[in-house]
Amino acid sequence: MITKATIEDIPALTILINSAYRGETSKKGWTTEAHLLEGKRTDEQEMTEIFLDPKNTILKFTENDKIIGSVLLVEKGHQLYLGMLTVSPELQNSGIGKKLLAAAEDHAKSLGLSSIIMTVISVREELVAWYKRHGYVDTGKREAFPESGIHVTVSEVPLEFIYLEKSI
Repeated sequence: MITKATIEDIPALTILINSAYRGETSKKGWTTEAHLLEGKRTDEQEMTEIFLDPKNTILKFTENDKIIGSVLLVEKGHQLYLGMLTVSPELQNSGIGKKLLAAAEDHAKSLGLSSIIMTVISVREELVAWYKRHGYVDTGKREAFPESGIHVTVSEVPLEFIYLEKSI
Protein backbone atom coordinates (compact mmCIF):
# COMPACT_ATOMS: atom_id res chain seq x y z
CA MET A 1 0.00 0.00 0.00
CA ILE A 2 1.34 3.44 -0.93
CA THR A 3 0.52 6.31 1.42
CA LYS A 4 2.03 9.62 2.47
CA ALA A 5 4.76 9.17 5.09
CA THR A 6 4.65 11.12 8.34
CA ILE A 7 7.32 12.51 10.62
CA GLU A 8 6.81 9.44 12.84
CA ASP A 9 8.19 7.32 9.96
CA ILE A 10 11.60 9.04 10.02
CA PRO A 11 13.49 6.31 11.94
CA ALA A 12 12.20 3.51 9.69
CA LEU A 13 12.71 5.55 6.50
CA THR A 14 16.28 6.47 7.48
CA ILE A 15 17.17 2.82 8.07
CA LEU A 16 15.51 1.72 4.82
CA ILE A 17 17.16 4.41 2.67
CA ASN A 18 20.63 3.80 4.10
CA SER A 19 20.23 0.02 3.73
CA ALA A 20 19.37 0.35 0.03
CA TYR A 21 22.06 2.84 -0.99
CA ARG A 22 25.17 2.23 1.10
CA GLY A 23 27.01 -0.45 3.03
CA GLU A 24 27.01 -4.23 2.86
CA THR A 25 23.22 -4.57 3.08
CA SER A 26 22.78 -2.51 -0.08
CA LYS A 27 24.84 -5.03 -2.07
CA LYS A 28 21.89 -7.46 -1.88
CA GLY A 29 20.08 -5.21 -4.36
CA TRP A 30 21.02 -3.89 -7.79
CA THR A 31 20.69 -0.17 -6.94
CA THR A 32 23.57 0.03 -4.46
CA GLU A 33 25.99 2.97 -4.45
CA ALA A 34 28.40 1.18 -2.09
CA HIS A 35 31.01 0.79 -4.85
CA LEU A 36 30.94 4.56 -5.44
CA LEU A 37 30.30 6.16 -2.06
CA GLU A 38 30.88 5.52 1.62
CA GLY A 39 29.01 6.87 4.60
CA LYS A 40 25.28 7.20 5.01
CA ARG A 41 22.85 8.25 2.30
CA THR A 42 20.81 10.26 4.82
CA ASP A 43 20.30 10.78 8.53
CA GLU A 44 17.39 11.61 10.80
CA GLN A 45 18.29 15.33 10.85
CA GLU A 46 18.13 15.58 7.04
CA MET A 47 14.90 13.56 7.00
CA THR A 48 13.36 15.90 9.59
CA GLU A 49 14.31 18.92 7.48
CA ILE A 50 12.69 17.25 4.47
CA PHE A 51 9.44 16.71 6.36
CA LEU A 52 9.39 20.29 7.66
CA ASP A 53 9.40 21.78 4.14
CA PRO A 54 5.81 21.96 2.85
CA LYS A 55 6.98 21.53 -0.77
CA ASN A 56 8.21 18.02 0.07
CA THR A 57 6.22 14.79 0.19
CA ILE A 58 7.53 11.34 0.96
CA LEU A 59 5.44 8.41 -0.20
CA LYS A 60 5.93 5.09 1.54
CA PHE A 61 5.18 1.57 0.35
CA THR A 62 4.07 -0.50 3.31
CA GLU A 63 3.53 -4.23 3.54
CA ASN A 64 2.63 -6.04 6.78
CA ASP A 65 3.08 -2.76 8.69
CA LYS A 66 6.69 -2.44 7.49
CA ILE A 67 7.98 0.29 5.18
CA ILE A 68 9.69 -1.48 2.27
CA GLY A 69 9.84 1.36 -0.25
CA SER A 70 9.75 5.14 -0.41
CA VAL A 71 10.26 8.12 -2.67
CA LEU A 72 10.88 11.82 -2.05
CA LEU A 73 8.83 14.24 -4.15
CA VAL A 74 9.62 17.97 -4.21
CA GLU A 75 7.52 20.66 -5.90
CA LYS A 76 9.87 22.85 -7.99
CA GLY A 77 7.96 25.37 -10.07
CA HIS A 78 6.06 23.53 -12.82
CA GLN A 79 8.02 20.32 -12.17
CA LEU A 80 8.14 17.61 -9.55
CA TYR A 81 11.64 16.55 -8.45
CA LEU A 82 11.87 12.83 -7.67
CA GLY A 83 14.63 11.69 -5.36
CA MET A 84 15.69 8.87 -3.06
CA LEU A 85 13.53 6.26 -4.76
CA THR A 86 14.15 3.35 -2.42
CA VAL A 87 13.16 -0.31 -2.30
CA SER A 88 14.41 -2.72 0.34
CA PRO A 89 17.42 -4.52 -1.22
CA GLU A 90 15.89 -7.98 -0.73
CA LEU A 91 12.72 -6.92 -2.57
CA GLN A 92 14.20 -5.12 -5.58
CA ASN A 93 12.98 -6.39 -8.97
CA SER A 94 9.53 -7.14 -7.54
CA GLY A 95 7.67 -4.17 -9.06
CA ILE A 96 7.66 -1.90 -6.00
CA GLY A 97 9.82 0.72 -7.71
CA LYS A 98 7.46 0.82 -10.70
CA LYS A 99 4.50 1.30 -8.37
CA LEU A 100 6.26 4.16 -6.57
CA LEU A 101 7.09 5.79 -9.93
CA ALA A 102 3.42 5.55 -10.94
CA ALA A 103 2.36 7.06 -7.60
CA ALA A 104 4.85 9.90 -8.13
CA GLU A 105 3.30 10.60 -11.54
CA ASP A 106 -0.18 10.61 -10.00
CA HIS A 107 1.06 13.03 -7.34
CA ALA A 108 2.53 15.34 -9.99
CA LYS A 109 -0.74 15.28 -11.96
CA SER A 110 -2.74 16.04 -8.81
CA LEU A 111 -0.60 19.16 -8.34
CA GLY A 112 -1.06 20.19 -11.98
CA LEU A 113 2.65 19.82 -12.75
CA SER A 114 3.88 19.15 -16.28
CA SER A 115 6.92 16.94 -15.72
CA ILE A 116 9.05 14.99 -13.30
CA ILE A 117 12.80 15.59 -13.07
CA MET A 118 15.52 13.71 -11.24
CA THR A 119 19.26 13.41 -10.94
CA VAL A 120 21.13 10.11 -11.21
CA ILE A 121 24.86 9.50 -10.85
CA SER A 122 26.04 9.13 -14.45
CA VAL A 123 28.11 5.98 -13.95
CA ARG A 124 25.03 4.12 -12.67
CA GLU A 125 24.23 3.04 -16.21
CA GLU A 126 21.85 0.23 -15.23
CA LEU A 127 19.77 2.65 -13.17
CA VAL A 128 19.72 5.29 -15.92
CA ALA A 129 18.59 2.57 -18.35
CA TRP A 130 15.80 1.51 -15.94
CA TYR A 131 14.46 5.06 -15.76
CA LYS A 132 14.67 5.41 -19.55
CA ARG A 133 12.57 2.24 -19.92
CA HIS A 134 9.98 4.03 -17.78
CA GLY A 135 9.80 7.07 -20.06
CA TYR A 136 12.50 9.33 -18.66
CA VAL A 137 14.90 11.04 -21.06
CA ASP A 138 18.37 12.47 -20.58
CA THR A 139 18.07 16.27 -20.71
CA GLY A 140 21.80 16.71 -21.41
CA LYS A 141 22.24 18.75 -18.22
CA ARG A 142 25.12 17.68 -15.94
CA GLU A 143 26.18 18.73 -12.47
CA ALA A 144 29.23 17.80 -10.37
CA PHE A 145 28.48 15.38 -7.54
CA PRO A 146 28.64 17.25 -4.22
CA GLU A 147 31.30 16.15 -1.74
CA SER A 148 30.31 16.28 1.93
CA GLY A 149 30.82 14.56 5.25
CA ILE A 150 27.96 12.21 4.41
CA HIS A 151 28.78 11.53 0.75
CA VAL A 152 32.37 10.25 0.65
CA THR A 153 33.46 9.26 -2.85
CA VAL A 154 35.42 6.01 -3.22
CA SER A 155 35.08 5.84 -7.00
CA GLU A 156 38.17 6.24 -9.17
CA VAL A 157 35.98 7.97 -11.76
CA PRO A 158 34.82 11.55 -11.02
CA LEU A 159 31.10 11.46 -10.27
CA GLU A 160 28.49 13.71 -11.80
CA PHE A 161 24.72 13.89 -11.86
CA ILE A 162 22.76 13.62 -15.07
CA TYR A 163 19.28 15.09 -15.24
CA LEU A 164 16.43 12.91 -16.43
CA GLU A 165 12.93 14.19 -17.19
CA LYS A 166 9.54 12.77 -18.05
CA SER A 167 6.64 14.85 -19.34
CA ILE A 168 3.32 13.83 -17.85
